[in-house]
Amino acid sequence: MTSFVQHLAGGLFLGSIYALVAIGYSLMWSTTKAVNFAHGDSLMLTAVATVLLLGAGAPLWLAAGIALALVAVYGALVHRALVQPFAGAANTSGWILATIATGVMIEAAVNVLFGSLPRPLPSPAVQSPVTLLGASLYLQEWIAPLIVLAIAAFVSLFQRRTLVGRAMRAIAENPDAAGLMGIDARRVATLTFAASAALGGVAGLLVAPIIQVQAQMGVLIGLKGFAVAIAAGAGSLWSVVLLGALFGVGEQFVSAYAGSGFRDAAVFALVILLLLLRPEGLFGRREVKKV
Repeated sequence: MTSFVQHLAGGLFLGSIYALVAIGYSLMWSTTKAVNFAHGDSLMLTAVATVLLLGAGAPLWLAAGIALALVAVYGALVHRALVQPFAGAANTSGWILATIATGVMIEAAVNVLFGSLPRPLPSPAVQSPVTLLGASLYLQEWIAPLIVLAIAAFVSLFQRRTLVGRAMRAIAENPDAAGLMGIDARRVATLTFAASAALGGVAGLLVAPIIQVQAQMGVLIGLKGFAVAIAAGAGSLWSVVLLGALFGVGEQFVSAYAGSGFRDAAVFALVILLLLLRPEGLFGRREVKKV
């Protein structure tokens, strides 16, 4: 029973990280039908900036706040420089190569400037393990799922109750009609990319004290977050959170009972199988176009 609770709690922590990254992918895609394939680097850049600011003498709260602001600017620049220029081009998928290449360059630059060795990100919530129901995890791992639930609730309310959120939903529903209503689609899309990068940054702050900071820390997490977003489909944010939790828990149990070598293979095999059975995603709806 103790090992079951341990794996369940650890899986919920991992799942919350995947879900937070997946929410960013979902927001970008629903608003612009494009994503930043270097989105996983939002985690890394936030963690690296926080470590550097801490080294310069800034307190943790200030370092984390500045890092999140910087990564939001990064997300906005990605949209304006790498995604928006391809919006009206004949080859509209140019943003795929542009964002992937940017991610590779960013990771190489961080690897040279920051160093290849992992560095710790101190956090008061990872000082000593906390035991609950027989499971022993750091406090940060216990509270991360609650933080992600709160963020998902905030984003959901923001989309329904604010003008910017309604504009995001309007563009996602029909960008042409939204433009006729006076909505600046380009500005809203840029804000969406900035907010998505900030969400990835929060995921980085939650996971970095556990796994330490290095240039490639966001690659696999970003890929799994993308897999969660694709597998969930165009459903609500809560469907993304639920599927992220299921992926995290499943990954932990596969690693515990089948071996860590099968963990990633099982996750991506499940995504492929799910998409074969439901190409629109688990919670998505088939799009019907009248011609």
